[in-house]
Amino acid sequence: MARTGRKVAYRKRHQNRFSMFLVMLVVAMIMVVVAVKSLEMQQKIDAKAQEKSQLEEQIAAEQERAQEIEEFGKEVQTKGYIEDIAREKLGLVYEGEILFKEDK
Repeated sequence: MARTGRKVAYRKRHQNRFSMFLVMLVVAMIMVVVAVKSLEMQQKIDAKAQEKSQLEEQIAAEQERAQEIEEFGKEVQTKGYIEDIAREKLGLVYEGEILFKEDK
């Protein structure tokens, strides 16, 4: 009877070691997968941060452009600008004004 007890105890100990090995193997595999996914996510985060900075630069450039357009719009509304364009494109001449043209 003592011998059967030893064999059973040996089998249980062997099964426990094998089970612990399998559990440790699964845990190690999970850790490897998590590490790989973590690296992939970090690369995505870096790419998105770079894209964000580029978009912020574009936003700043467009805001500056909008401000320039607004200033140009105000300039276009002035009487002097309208008069200059009328002289250049439409040939505006005031009464009593003498024009001299160059011969080409």
